[in-house]
Amino acid sequence: MSRSYDILIIGGGAAGFFTAINAAEQNPLAKIAILERGKEVLTKVRISGGGRCNVTHAEFIPKDLTKKYPRGEKELLGPFHSFMTGDTIDWFEQRGVALKIEEDGRMFPESDSSQTIIDCFLSEVDRLGVEVLLNHSVQGISKLDEYWEVLTTQGNLQANNLVVATGSNPKIWNLLESLEHTMLTPVPSLFTFNIKDKRIADLPGVSTNAAVKVLGTGLESEGPLLITHWGLSGPSILKLSAWGARELNTLDYKFTLEVNWLEHLRFDDVVEQLKEIKNNNAKQGVLKFPHFELPKRLWQSLVNATGIDAETKWAEINKNQLHNLANQLTQCQFEVDGKSTFKEEFVTAGGVDLKEINFKTFESKLHKNLYLAGEVLNIDAITGGFNFQNCWTGGFLVAKAIGEK
Repeated sequence: MSRSYDILIIGGGAAGFFTAINAAEQNPLAKIAILERGKEVLTKVRISGGGRCNVTHAEFIPKDLTKKYPRGEKELLGPFHSFMTGDTIDWFEQRGVALKIEEDGRMFPESDSSQTIIDCFLSEVDRLGVEVLLNHSVQGISKLDEYWEVLTTQGNLQANNLVVATGSNPKIWNLLESLEHTMLTPVPSLFTFNIKDKRIADLPGVSTNAAVKVLGTGLESEGPLLITHWGLSGPSILKLSAWGARELNTLDYKFTLEVNWLEHLRFDDVVEQLKEIKNNNAKQGVLKFPHFELPKRLWQSLVNATGIDAETKWAEINKNQLHNLANQLTQCQFEVDGKSTFKEEFVTAGGVDLKEINFKTFESKLHKNLYLAGEVLNIDAITGGFNFQNCWTGGFLVAKAIGEK
């Protein structure tokens, strides 16, 4: 005999738990369960932000917040007016979890431990009587009259309202396709670039602000750039990978990346500044002292790349060498050959086509009482707590919509 619920949530992650807790508070008499296919819940929350859980980002204007979402920018504007960063901060503080803002705007629990967030969620579902059903792998979903039937490895379950919050689980995507939802194929979204180049081979750990662009496309970005053992990373690269997720996938992650190590300075301006440096430092070795506030090792590597040796003084630099150096500084080209996942923060672009969702409620436009929240939708963001904010906003609005029925 199958068990019946008022609200059944598939997926024991961030969006699933946030939906369940808010739904239970708005519907105290509702029978609610979370289905989790594995033996553990909230695994992605545990490893996020290096184990500290990057809960959200200190961006408090809805329009500005949406600009962090390569997919979902337009659709999230309305939802963010209903529930966004300030609401998230209040929500956790009301439950005894204080958040702090770091210099770059990322927000973490003051404890610096993702376990704080996990403990908060687990104690809330316990307090509110939400069932958490582990090892319940979903095998089928069907609509029967006015309720949903979910076939799992532990038997059949029925629900008046069904919420799918499973992220990029391929099996669930297939089931949503069988319900006639359009699924956009997943491709990696946050990744770093693999580059083998002697100019950066000995510089892992060196970081500076730079502007980057993929030649032959309209993709460009700027911000901190980090040299790694395998190539280039840092916020500017991750931002580029998020906005270019589909385009870079079609290029098979092989393309030419142009780096302006001086961020906003142009080639011609740099040539003029190098002439001034030459005039003012005639007897000084070119290699010895870095200019433009570049890290010393990076400056030396770029100077070496122009063929200027260790003994050369500024007075000995000719026009051709000046131009070559300006070129390395502002139009430095690297051949990218592949990608690497950014830490454990594996994010994909893809999921349910956003045209099929009512963003006032996150309800499916194809099926009444079917809701979708989190990364199962074709929504993803750059790194910095924005993907979690999408989960909190979606989960809250799903709970609110069910509560208002």
